Amino acid sequence: MTSEAKTVQEYIDSLPDDRKLFVQKLRDVIIENLPKGFQEGMGYGMMGYSVPHSIYPKGYHCKPTDPLPFMGLASQKNSINFYHMGIYANKDLHDWFVSEYPKHSSRKLDMGKSCIRFKKFEEIPFDLIGELVTKVSVENWIETYESAFNKK
Repeated sequence: MTSEAKTVQEYIDSLPDDRKLFVQKLRDVIIENLPKGFQEGMGYGMMGYSVPHSIYPKGYHCKPTDPLPFMGLASQKNSINFYHMGIYANKDLHDWFVSEYPKHSSRKLDMGKSCIRFKKFEEIPFDLIGELVTKVSVENWIETYESAFNKK
């Protein structure tokens, strides 16, 4: 489910009441732990965190007019989803997250390549997500992105 919201606040305001609190809390955790240089905004119908053109003028290779995406946060039909490209691009980070998750949640990890799905909102491991957010700097993400892109 993509949103037509133009701002993050408009996106949050459009959510059903049972999700607003949890999406806002997850957003707060992300912002509190977001490394310097990333920017928050809307992208691809969800809240996103990206490297602005002022830092990475090339932008996203699929659409250079867009900033370089890194993380996303979305309310989907059956879950709240957190997207973290670092987990997809860095095996060590992925393995760290997978091994840490059971220490923070009794629920089974529901994860795709970069997507972590939370179906029981009250069991979102906010502290773990906060720690994950701190693990990749803007410079680190650009280096990882370019090394993956240049291999093609």
